[in-house]
Amino acid sequence: MIQKEFIGKKASIEYAGKVFTGKIVDETKNTLTLQTETKIVKVIKQNSKIKINNQKINGKKIAKRPEDRIKIKNG
Repeated sequence: MIQKEFIGKKASIEYAGKVFTGKIVDETKNTLTLQTETKIVKVIKQNSKIKINNQKINGKKIAKRPEDRIKIKNG
């Protein structure tokens, strides 16, 4: 799951003691942007716990540029 695109996926993100649920609309090297029912929330990956398709992801493991994260490793 770590090597897949996150934009467009429904997610639940635990950040700063709160849980936000919605659709991921943007991703940068250090942040994820989530569209909830009522607002847009930007969270820092490093400090987040992300749940997509019932799979838990530690934000520290994906704190890199999306294009670097999804590259297929050859060799």
